[in-house]
Amino acid sequence: MGSPDFALPSLESLSKNYQVIGVFSQPDKPFGRGKVITSPPVKVLARKLGLQVFQPVSLKDPNFVKLITGLQPDLIVVVAYGKLLPPQILNIPRLGCINVHASLLPRWRGASPIQSAILHGDHTTGVTIMKLDVGLDDGPILTQELNPISSEDTAGTLSERLAREGAELLLATLPKYINGNISLIRQDENQATIAPKIKKEDGLLDFSLSSEELSLRVRAFSPWPAAYFIHENHFIRVFRSQTASSSTLNPGQLGKVNGFPSIGTSQGDLVILELQVPGKKIMSGDEFLRGARNWGA
Repeated sequence: MGSPDFALPSLESLSKNYQVIGVFSQPDKPFGRGKVITSPPVKVLARKLGLQVFQPVSLKDPNFVKLITGLQPDLIVVVAYGKLLPPQILNIPRLGCINVHASLLPRWRGASPIQSAILHGDHTTGVTIMKLDVGLDDGPILTQELNPISSEDTAGTLSERLAREGAELLLATLPKYINGNISLIRQDENQATIAPKIKKEDGLLDFSLSSEELSLRVRAFSPWPAAYFIHENHFIRVFRSQTASSSTLNPGQLGKVNGFPSIGTSQGDLVILELQVPGKKIMSGDEFLRGARNWGA
């Protein structure tokens, strides 16, 4: 059970080493400006691998509960599926349901563990293999692996790395779990934090914050939903930035630093290295300035 790109390495690894009798993914949805109906990446890969694909709108639908029961799975593996499994499904497989989660649980339970780790300035994160129960990512832990977060990491680069690491850890963990040779570790509820679902409007940059905070937002929201600000009634998306500690700019005031556009904040400047204006490809900040006559002094 999975939906986005993050789940692809795990599905591919499982298909090479185990009999995958069914793949569950989110329903197809409209995507982009043209609202083209688009299949989740997991569905696309599953079809290439010749696997059965199911896309229930609700896992509580009695027909799908009956369908899963009929498949008689030994184990259900969940990787970024996007839906909570109800008790009637958790209890179907004889070995239960396990999850590949992109954080060091109990830190960052929920929908956006990768973005939340970057957004809050964490220096390390990792992946957790856990057994699912009825709560939100609060089941017992099978194993974990740490991964450092570099100052250059975005949600995109970190997601790619953790997806591969999660698939490797899953394959290393499964034989021990299946044979009963692994101890379950209860999560410490006192250490739990929640990573809420990210919305497009979360990307709007608030220049009353510091340049350090805004730089974290740029990294956390790249590539999606992308940090952005409004300039001359256009939404300008920011994909890479850096901070300049000394500044004469007021919060929100436009300027330039070493040939790149900058914007004043409550503390330092946010220097924009890579951005995108509507209708154009992503470009460097200095390239943008060559065509932006009204930018700053």
